[in-house]
Amino acid sequence: MVECFGASLPQVGHTSNEDAFVIGRDPVPYAAVFDGTGMAEKSAQVAARNFKHQIKDQQEKVADPLAWTSWVKLMDSHLLGMAQSTFVGVAVTNEATGSVVGAYAGDSRAYVFGGKGTTLLTPSNSPRRLGSGLVKPGTFTWTLDRYDILLLMSDGAWTPLGSPYLMRKTVMGAVGRHFSDVPQAILDAAQRTGRWDDMTVVALRCRV
Repeated sequence: MVECFGASLPQVGHTSNEDAFVIGRDPVPYAAVFDGTGMAEKSAQVAARNFKHQIKDQQEKVADPLAWTSWVKLMDSHLLGMAQSTFVGVAVTNEATGSVVGAYAGDSRAYVFGGKGTTLLTPSNSPRRLGSGLVKPGTFTWTLDRYDILLLMSDGAWTPLGSPYLMRKTVMGAVGRHFSDVPQAILDAAQRTGRWDDMTVVALRCRV
């Protein structure tokens, strides 16, 4: 069974949120976070809808990192002429084994917290965002153990926490409650230093 929950908060003093996230289960469990730039609320939403269409229209390729590269490039071209957006997304391709595949563009990140420590699945910021026409996606694969927690985070969420240690401490403190509390607990910890940007977190785990 895959559990997946998300939460998002706008920047202090703003009524609109330029971030977006999606969570779905068809054809497989998947999730993604988008962080728009400037007045980019619309572009983040457009990218999110486009991502959902790519997964559903090419579901036979969902386990192929090369397909993810193609999807990100299509999202990139689809946003040309609009404000740009980051992207980080993941799909669980085999719930029994915990196999995941994903991709990213820009500075949104994916982390795994578990018994083996903390792993950053997006080790380098992709230099271009969706809508630049020049995006070079990064891809990753991973196998989640039973108690691993995978986080997708916009930079407004991960930057204020300062270190993976603080993120891990926050995650492990929240997971003792309901798993749906994890994203909001991270946002609560991040905004203690000030909510200078929109912030979004999606948390996912496989319970075999």
